[in-house]
Amino acid sequence: MNGRTFLFFALIGAASYRVQAQTVYAQDRVYAANQISNTVSVIDPATQKLLGEIPLGKPQPDILSALYKGQALVHGLGYSPRRKMLTVVSIGSNSVTLISTQDNRILKTIYVGRAPHEATFTPDGNQIWVSVRGEAYLSVIDATQLKEIGRIAVSDGPGMVAFSPDGKTAYVCSSFTPQLDIIDRSTQKRIKSLPVVSPFSPNIFASPDGNWVAFTHKDVGKTTVLNARTRQIEKVLPSGPISNHVTFTVLNNDPLMLVTVGGENKLKVYRINQGFALTDSVSTGSLPHGVWPTGDGRQVYVGLENDDAVQAIDLQTMAVLKTIPIGQCPQALLYATKATTLASPSVTGLVPLGDKSHSQVIAMTPVAGGLAKGSVVVRSIGLTDLALQTFTHLLPNTTYTLALTRSAQAPYRSDTPINEFKTDEKGMFTGQSTGSIKTMVRPEKPADYRYVVLFSGGQAVLIGR
Repeated sequence: MNGRTFLFFALIGAASYRVQAQTVYAQDRVYAANQISNTVSVIDPATQKLLGEIPLGKPQPDILSALYKGQALVHGLGYSPRRKMLTVVSIGSNSVTLISTQDNRILKTIYVGRAPHEATFTPDGNQIWVSVRGEAYLSVIDATQLKEIGRIAVSDGPGMVAFSPDGKTAYVCSSFTPQLDIIDRSTQKRIKSLPVVSPFSPNIFASPDGNWVAFTHKDVGKTTVLNARTRQIEKVLPSGPISNHVTFTVLNNDPLMLVTVGGENKLKVYRINQGFALTDSVSTGSLPHGVWPTGDGRQVYVGLENDDAVQAIDLQTMAVLKTIPIGQCPQALLYATKATTLASPSVTGLVPLGDKSHSQVIAMTPVAGGLAKGSVVVRSIGLTDLALQTFTHLLPNTTYTLALTRSAQAPYRSDTPINEFKTDEKGMFTGQSTGSIKTMVRPEKPADYRYVVLFSGGQAVLIGR
């Protein structure tokens, strides 16, 4: 085997460590699930290069047809090292696609309930538990038979499942209910339910030592830490707006918790032995989402939802090592150890990166001061453009209009509306709309449309230059 030996540290008790050897092979892979292009990107971490894309469907808006048969809204990922199998959840087509990481071959697509979100292998690799977020249950898939064998009732809107390292306990966060469910795997019954700070928790992760379980609250910008030994909430951390994904790693005997914060374009690093103190913050590209460390704990990979890229970050220097272009709008990201036994990277089943008129990321800043901020990401999709919008710190339950303006200075006019929306009770909005935005806003034709402006009651609030 082609590889290098590093050190991996296993936690014993609360703060003491035992050093174990773990080999990080060149056969490892990084996968990213891309929601707009409906592909899975495959990266070789040994070279930090994209090997290609696994196509699961067509890019938006080609999926809007009654005869469309591919997958839609490719989103979630799971992996079993023992089986060398990747699971890919597609929210829009209610499916779980099983892929061989050995040769990128699609093994089977299993259709489950409405709007599944993530699929997690049990630690022994025998089962896959799928959070069916549009309903109130987990779909249990047999990883040998490749079929659904049961369903487990949980709180409405399960976001994701995390297993304890021994596989005996499952933790289920929710995207619709402010509650964490704890499930006994052997009986598949709920042991306990705990109230949490918000109803929107998309991501959950258990620490390798079995001591902690962490889950994000995307809507309120917080991360909750559960003490797995006592089954009580240990901490609720103000991680920041649009707290997306969380994970754990160990670096130089020091256990860390990592959180991607989309509203701040940061990877935040918390030291567990210092009471989960925030000690480092790494600036990333636009809207960091999925995150996963390497086997040796020295690096971490972060998917950039707005930049259509993955960044490799050195946790020893807290610096970005490389930015790797991938498919459009990455969501979940996964580092797969020993994904293949091949001596050299295989591109079997992969296609090159598609048409990359790179995404245009427009940062929105306040016109007259204040905390409000946001971004508009414009992607070409066929004959039109898709504008993904994210806004925070606006007035709650208030109607806003996003528009193009020909005005060169205030007061700005709303010349061509792009979208009209209403914020939630926290003053946030995330959504999308279509229109000929890139073709109307071009540097070579500044006399046409000058800026993108967010209006409320006819008054400009945010401007994107």
